[in-house]
Formats: sequence, structure tokens, C-alpha cells
Amino acid sequence: MLILLAYFDEKEDAMFCYVEDTCLAGEVQMDQVHMTPTVIVCGQSCFSASRFMLSVDRNVVHDNIPSFFSALWMMFGSYYCFNIHYPCELASTLEFLQRCFFSINPEKGTKVEKTHTSRLHVNPRVLTLIQELSDHEWQGV
Repeated sequence: MLILLAYFDEKEDAMFCYVEDTCLAGEVQMDQVHMTPTVIVCGQSCFSASRFMLSVDRNVVHDNIPSFFSALWMMFGSYYCFNIHYPCELASTLEFLQRCFFSINPEKGTKVEKTHTSRLHVNPRVLTLIQELSDHEWQGV
């Protein structure tokens, strides 16, 4: 996940909020958490943490998620369950997850929040990465 964020030049703190490993849901400083679905990592790294929380609209909606992947899946699912647009600062990473990991490939439209600039139906950087990965798969055959 961190590699995807780095590849797309998107900020880790837009998706994750780090707290002490012993932090309880009521102790999370919500002014440091984004309004959009956010994984709260209880520890110094998402790789070593043994507990995660999920926040939506600055409210902890689940306070004891045992694995990073479960937290990530729940965060992503929150965008769909609550019909929340992807924030611009995470647009490419979330669209890549949507298309490659969750196989949600609408012919038109996007969950990226609208801005005053025009957007293509599919982010070209996401398409490029998908194509490069696909080409790499075929080279190994």
C-alpha cells in the first residue's frame, strides 16, 4: 500500500493516522483524522501493528480490527457503503485498488470528488500502472 501511495505521489497521512499502540477509541485526537474513511494504526507502522481502527466522518466506527488487510478492506468498503467520493489526495491509489484488487470497473463515471477541472473517466496514471503490470505478467509466461 505504501508503495502505491509513493508511486502516485499521494500522502500516507491522508489514508492512515498513527496513534500509540495502547490507544483506545475515545483517546484518538479526532482533529488529526480526516473526514473520509481513515485507517487508524495502533502502533508505529502498519507492518508491525497488531490492532487497527476505522474512522468515518471523524467517528471511530470499529475499534478492534486485528489485521492490516481487514482494516484496508473495511476502509475501502466504507467508500461504497456510505457513498463517499474518493478525496483528490488519494484518487489514484483508491482507483487502482478499486480496479485491480476489487475488480470494480465501471464503463463510465468515477468516485473521485468533483473539482473545477475536467477529469477523464479513468485516471491515466492508473491505466499506465495496470498496463505495465499486465505487460510484466505476460513477460514471465
